[in-house]
Amino acid sequence: MKVQLKADIFKLKWYINQMRGWSFKTYLLLMLGIGIIIGTTVASPIDQISLLTMVAAILGFTCTLAITNARQINGILGLISATIYIIVSVYAQNYANVILQGVYIVILDLPVLLLPSWSKDTEKHIHGLTLTKWLLTIIFFAVVLVLLYLLDTKIFTSPRPLIDATAGAIGITGSLLCTLHFREQYYFWTIQGVLSIILWGVTAFQGDANLTLFLTYILYLINDLLAFTDKLVSWFH
Repeated sequence: MKVQLKADIFKLKWYINQMRGWSFKTYLLLMLGIGIIIGTTVASPIDQISLLTMVAAILGFTCTLAITNARQINGILGLISATIYIIVSVYAQNYANVILQGVYIVILDLPVLLLPSWSKDTEKHIHGLTLTKWLLTIIFFAVVLVLLYLLDTKIFTSPRPLIDATAGAIGITGSLLCTLHFREQYYFWTIQGVLSIILWGVTAFQGDANLTLFLTYILYLINDLLAFTDKLVSWFH
């Protein structure tokens, strides 16, 4: 019993420590984001999908801030939020986004959970893309884009295949760069953030989702800009 209690206390301390030491701007953005997400959900018709969207949005947004601050807790937050996002995306018929969330689980969340060394001293392993690696990155993006577009048009019937596939391809490319510790990932996160705002905005106005994810991706975009400008976070400084 005492051993189990000590283990539980250790886990609790780990979670607390993971939320400490973030930049002040990040904490402000976190509080603002949670308030906006909850407020949007309450102001909209509440059902199971809207509640799932709210939980996924809060956890997913916290996950992105954790990545920006190079914290391992992004693994468990990302795993749970991506799983819920898959359900929401299937309901909204954004099938490329389903694939994107699955990729997040495989190459962003599981490595952190199964290989803790991946995110240990992350700031010491950050590096940039060379010209050759940029070329390979562009080729990878193009291949993924074609495959996702074919998925949305040939296998499933997405109401928004081009936007869905493009946002998904950019997100998958960014997640690969994140796994390999390339700082240029934030160029892709930023572009993906803009496209996701468009995707979920159109989805909401077409009646396939509420505005929560539309506003959440605006918050994601603000976090991406924070990674460029805040000297207390390590990806670009």
